[in-house]
Amino acid sequence: MKIKDDFILRKVADTYVVVPVNSMTLDFNGIINLNETGAFLFELLQNGATKDELLIRLLEEYDVSKQKASSDIDIFIEKVKEADILE
Repeated sequence: MKIKDDFILRKVADTYVVVPVNSMTLDFNGIINLNETGAFLFELLQNGATKDELLIRLLEEYDVSKQKASSDIDIFIEKVKEADILE
């Protein structure tokens, strides 16, 4: 899975936001707010990470159970699919 190149992640104060760039600024209204974990997953997806890779990296980075991490990843992937920012 990979985030479309027309979306970038920025940190504004203590918040992470995903904003459209290039031609997507006309087609995509608004921004997406992410917490730290969401930003972590987003950055991995910018590099084309698989779900298994996301799970491994999340377990390495955060003190969370495998079941909780997998569930959180599923929710995150569903949200980015709904926002149509995955290739």
